[in-house]
Amino acid sequence: MFTKSGKVRVFGASLLLAAGAVVGLGGGSASATPPGIPDAATARSELASLTVAPDGSMDGYDRDKFPHWHTVEGSCNTREMVLRRDGDGVEVGSDCAPTSGSWYSPYDGETWTATGDVDIDHMVPLAAAWRGGAADWTTDQREAFANDLDSPQLWAVTDNVNQSKGDQTPDAWKPPLESHWCEYARAFTHVKYLYDLTVNAAEQSALSSMLGTC
Repeated sequence: MFTKSGKVRVFGASLLLAAGAVVGLGGGSASATPPGIPDAATARSELASLTVAPDGSMDGYDRDKFPHWHTVEGSCNTREMVLRRDGDGVEVGSDCAPTSGSWYSPYDGETWTATGDVDIDHMVPLAAAWRGGAADWTTDQREAFANDLDSPQLWAVTDNVNQSKGDQTPDAWKPPLESHWCEYARAFTHVKYLYDLTVNAAEQSALSSMLGTC
C-alpha cells in the first residue's frame, strides 16, 4: 500500500476486482479505451505532484520480477482479459483465447482482426517503473502493477508500435497518432501518480507538452 497526499493505493485490489469481473466479460461491443483515465485538469494536477528525480539504476532489473499475464480466473489470463475488455465483437473459446473480434489501436489508428497483430502494452513500461521506484517494491506489488486491469496501465495496441516503444518514456517516444497524445499523457501521468513513481525532468516536460494538446 502506498500513501501520498491523502490517497491510498492498495496493491492487489485490481486483481480481486478482475477476478470478479470475468463472468461479465462476454462477446459484444467494448471500448478500446482502458478505464480510469482522468480529465486533463486532473492529470495536470497529478503531474505537478509527482517527484522529479533522475532515473534510478537498472541494476537487478528483470522482467520476470514483474510477474505478468498470470491467470485471473479459470483459464483466463490478464492478456486475454484485456483483449476481451477492449475488443469489439469478441468471441472466445473454452481456453479463453479470442476466436474472433476486432481491436482498434489508439496509438496508430489501426484496426486488427487477428490477435497475433495485437500486443498488450504496459502504459508505464516495466523497466521505466523499475527506474522510477519499483525496484524497491515487493514481488507482489510489482505483480499487481503488471496486471492492473482497473487503471489505464494495459492497452491493446498494434504489435510493432508497442515494440517500437519498448521501455521508453514520453520524452523519448510518443504514439505515432498525434491526436492520441492528450489521452496518452493523461493515462501515463495517472499511472505514475497512482503508484507513486518518480519522473525525470525531460519526462515531466514531455508530459506537460502533451497535456497541452488537450
